[in-house]
Amino acid sequence: MPMGTSVLSLRIDGELYEQLRRHAAKRGMSVQDYVIRTLMRDDFDQRFKTAVEETERFYGVT
Repeated sequence: MPMGTSVLSLRIDGELYEQLRRHAAKRGMSVQDYVIRTLMRDDFDQRFKTAVEETERFYGVT
């Protein structure tokens, strides 16, 4: 199935936005790109952890 794009709108307080903006600026990124990359990284980390756990269960590693 082809993947398109969607829009997600978030309402966050000014202090959190400024924190995100500073983190993004340190990396030369927009706040939007920073948040998207963070979400993608967290999703990958969770999927990787799950795959490792399933492999360990399959092979009986404790």
